[in-house]
Amino acid sequence: MTEQKPHIGLIGTGLMGSGIAASLLRNGFPLTLLDHPGNQPLDTLLAAGAKTSQRAADLAGATDILILCVTGSPQVEEILFQKGGVLEGLKPGSTVIDCSTAIPSSTLKIAQAVHDAGGRFLDAPMTRTPKEAAEGRLNLIVGGDRQVFEECLPVLQSYAENIAYAGGVGAGHQMKLLHNYVSLGFSAVLAEAAACARQTGTDPQTFCDILAAGGGGGVVLNRLRPYIESEDPSGFRFSMANALKDMGYYCTMAQEQGAHGALALAIKGLYAEAAQAGLEQSPVPALIGHLAATPASAAALSK
Repeated sequence: MTEQKPHIGLIGTGLMGSGIAASLLRNGFPLTLLDHPGNQPLDTLLAAGAKTSQRAADLAGATDILILCVTGSPQVEEILFQKGGVLEGLKPGSTVIDCSTAIPSSTLKIAQAVHDAGGRFLDAPMTRTPKEAAEGRLNLIVGGDRQVFEECLPVLQSYAENIAYAGGVGAGHQMKLLHNYVSLGFSAVLAEAAACARQTGTDPQTFCDILAAGGGGGVVLNRLRPYIESEDPSGFRFSMANALKDMGYYCTMAQEQGAHGALALAIKGLYAEAAQAGLEQSPVPALIGHLAATPASAAALSK
């Protein structure tokens, strides 16, 4: 007799969430999705056995593990605390897994509310892209009670390749913001250099080859290289709006902790400038074209 798998609920079937849903179904988990206008088309998931629920409270009351895959802290708080939200229907003993990128101070508040409602909580933000989500190969950084983490591992392993336990509640979101700051910071530095290279007439392939063989090699160069060489943005499908959000969250965390943050504020300003120029939904590599087309003034460069 096979052990019965926990019933999973998923809120947020967007680019990343739809990949998570497909991976859960592939691994035989019963799955119910919250029907929401922001979802990707659900036809393929429904054909694979997923069901839908119209209310977050009903979904929370009918599932053993509820995965949240929404944009960030405001959306997580709304889906939990609103009328008809998760906390209104949460089944005692069930687990909420928050895969969003969030402000850690908000995470602590949410985790306490879940505990007060009789549930358990893990923050499990993800890295990588929708491609890896669809393949079940995300990276997860998990915070929360170690025993709860270990009990939920089979579910997490169904959609993630690398899973790191970071510590107590909030540690996952803290580490995710640190990770994204480094990734987006490197991307901003490379974008600015690539834009300068374009303006000076440097051959794009030569530029990338020399960086790859030296101190500029690595994941960020691999992601941005298709755009640098041929205007192909597909290597980093992460919107300028999301980059700006994550940099804002990092700056908030740094400020709350009294940490240095001058460089982070400058990088945040770069993404804000691109978003305000109409590139809010454009992928991060488009920052290169934006910077190449809008050279900074001499005054700005001398600051």
